Order: sequence, then structure tokens, then C-alpha cells
Amino acid sequence: MSPTPALTVLEEDKHWWFASRTRAILKYLDAELGAAGPGEDRRILDVGGGAGNMAHHLAHYGQVIGVDYNARPLPVAKARALTTSQGSGTALPFANNAFDLVALLDTVEHIDDELGVFAEAQRVLKPGGKIIVTVPAYMWLWSYNDVINDHKRRYTVKELSLKLEMSGFRVKRASYNNFFVFPLIAGVRLLRPDAPELDSPHLTEEEDVYQVEMEPTPEPVNTILHSVGWIEAELVERTSLPFGTSVLCIAEKQ
Repeated sequence: MSPTPALTVLEEDKHWWFASRTRAILKYLDAELGAAGPGEDRRILDVGGGAGNMAHHLAHYGQVIGVDYNARPLPVAKARALTTSQGSGTALPFANNAFDLVALLDTVEHIDDELGVFAEAQRVLKPGGKIIVTVPAYMWLWSYNDVINDHKRRYTVKELSLKLEMSGFRVKRASYNNFFVFPLIAGVRLLRPDAPELDSPHLTEEEDVYQVEMEPTPEPVNTILHSVGWIEAELVERTSLPFGTSVLCIAEKQ
């Protein structure tokens, strides 16, 4: 069966959950890295980037190279003219001190050896290079959705920060994300742990090619949640939010 043509980068960016995560990520990258200047040779490694859904955003900060353990989405990335290859996050096929930024965006929770991934990120980063990580929050929010998405764990800000520090990084910023929708999602998870959820719906076989972890949200709800996401991104830029359904962290190789 051929992949559905409806799953495009543009439409992914219109979905409130994906857009909210992207805005928070860009706030952190703007603050700690800044856009690449003319002639500045920065290299960015997108680990678990799949079809390259985030590459057009990460490209503001340097040349993006993708790597993913799953071979199925890689032809889509190549069709988008992206540089990408198959490889494991715990054995990255790159030289030491090769990258200025490593992105692990909703990737680590799928890998058994999380410290192995962080160690490899440490190895391939240049001294002073940055790592940005997003993961789902709170093990007590574990649900059927985590099972069908093959998650191994969920995190707190403190736990993720500690594991990065154990791996030789210095945490610069860390926060929860999806702060305003947290009460709704937490209520659904606690009352109906097997129900469909707002923040991490499971993938169909076609969606897995694109690695789009989202389901359509009807209007006007999607537009309202977009507005909420704009407000939250402004807060994330200025402070660390006390709770949410996701964790966002940026750290520096020491």
C-alpha cells in the first residue's frame, strides 16, 4: 500500500501538537544556539528524524543530516532532498567531534539503552556543542498509547536532566511542555487509560513511513490549541513550566 499523500510537512506544521512542540524547540535553539550566519559551517544531526519532518526547521541553524534505525521513512526523506542514512542511536555512523547540534526529538523514549544514546551524542558533538531532547512526561501518565507506540519509559524534568549530566552534559534549559492542556490529558489518562489521547496518538502503517505522531484535530479546536501553544512558547522562552505532558531540554557538551 502506498503512503497517503495527505501527510505533508506543511500539514504537520498546522497540527497544534506538532506546532506547539516545534515552537518550544525553536525558542530554546534561538536562545542557546542562534541562527547560522552567512558562511557559518554548522552541522546538525537529527537522530530518529525519519522522513525529515523537522529538517526544514532545524535547517535555520545549520546543515541537517538525518539518521534513523527504521529504514522505511528514509526514501521519503531522500525524496525531500535531505541527507539521511540508516543507523542506530547507540552506534552512530559518524566521527568524533563532528556536529554542532544533536537533536533527539521524541526519540529516546523508544530506545532501551538511553544512556548509550546520550554517550554517542556526546561523542559526535564538538566541544561546546548542544543537544536538544524532547520526551513524554511522567510515568504515572503511562497508557495504552505508550504501549502501541513502543515507548520504553516516560520522564520528569529532573530525571532527564540528571541522565544528561551523568553523560557529560551541562543542562542549560529544561521545562515541561503542553502545560495548559495537561489537566485535560491527565484526566483522560487517569480515568480512561485505554482511550485515544491528544498528545501522542498511535501510528498507522502509512503514518509510520512519515513518523507523524498525531491524529487530526477538528476545527475550531485545532485553532484554539494553536493559540494556546503560542502563549506557552512565550512562557517557555522566559521560564520553566512546572508540569506538562512533555519534557524539553537543551544541554551543552562539557
